[in-house]
Amino acid sequence: MTPADLKYLKSHEWVGTHEGKTRIGITDFAVDQLGDLVFVDLPAPGTKVTAGETFGEVESVKAVSDLYSPVSGTVVASNSGLADDTSPLADDPFGTGWMLEIEPSDPAEADALLDRSAYEAHCRSEG
Repeated sequence: MTPADLKYLKSHEWVGTHEGKTRIGITDFAVDQLGDLVFVDLPAPGTKVTAGETFGEVESVKAVSDLYSPVSGTVVASNSGLADDTSPLADDPFGTGWMLEIEPSDPAEADALLDRSAYEAHCRSEG
């Protein structure tokens, strides 16, 4: 189920706040579409990310897909455990499967993103 307290990109990334930190990840819809995930490439802490631009990639047995940042800011933590074990992405994409924690440069950027109902409508249109 898509959490209501997050914001979403049409490319299936999410952004939200967890324990006062801004977290980014991919949705369960993205994981389902990609299939078996085998590798995740994430930026190191200190890297600057820009809203709408790529910050890494995820590889499945089907394809390699770029990851897009929902907001701009500086990476303060990457979920480095995903490099060795991608299962949290499938098991808990909105929790233990988070990818980045960032210090946003403009927290209001998230206001322009899709809410849950708009994101779910987008997913239905993609089939």
